[in-house]
Amino acid sequence: MTQQSAKPSFINQSARCTHRFPNGRRCRLYATANPNFCPAHAPLPANQPDAAEVASTLTVNLDDFTSAAQINDFLSRLLLLLAQDKISTRRAAVLAYITNQLLRTLPAIAKEENAEPTQIIFDMPGPDRDRVTPDQDSAQYQDTDSQNRAAHDTTIREAVPA
Repeated sequence: MTQQSAKPSFINQSARCTHRFPNGRRCRLYATANPNFCPAHAPLPANQPDAAEVASTLTVNLDDFTSAAQINDFLSRLLLLLAQDKISTRRAAVLAYITNQLLRTLPAIAKEENAEPTQIIFDMPGPDRDRVTPDQDSAQYQDTDSQNRAAHDTTIREAVPA
C-alpha cells in the first residue's frame, strides 16, 4: 500500500511530514509514523533524536544502579521517553530487560556485602582420632602376629595326616 500524496491546498499543513528535500520543498505525505514525519522519512538519521540527549535524559543523577529506587527512577524516565517517541519500543524493551536483571541481582549483592570473609587455614592439624601410643602399637602388632601364627599352625596340622 502506497502513501497518498495530497495537494498542499487540500490538507492541513500541520498533518504533513516536516521533512525538507535538498531543493527546499516539503514532503507532501501525511505524518503518521512519527508525530512530525511520514513513514518514509521517520527512520532517517537526521530525524531521529540525538542518542547523547536520550542517554543523558535516562542517566541524569544516576551514578550506579545499586538500589531499587535508582532502577525505578531509570524505568520511569524510560517510560517517559517511550511515551514521547524519543526511543524505540525495541530499545526500551532491551533496557527494561537489563534493568530487570540488575534488580534481580540486588539481593545477591547485599548478601555478599554482609557476608563474613571466608577464612582459609593453611596449617590445620589433622583429625584427632584415637591415636595409639608406641607401646600400644607394638603390643597390638605382637597380638596380631601371634594370632596369625596360631591360625597358620592349625591349618598345617589339619592338612597333614597323622
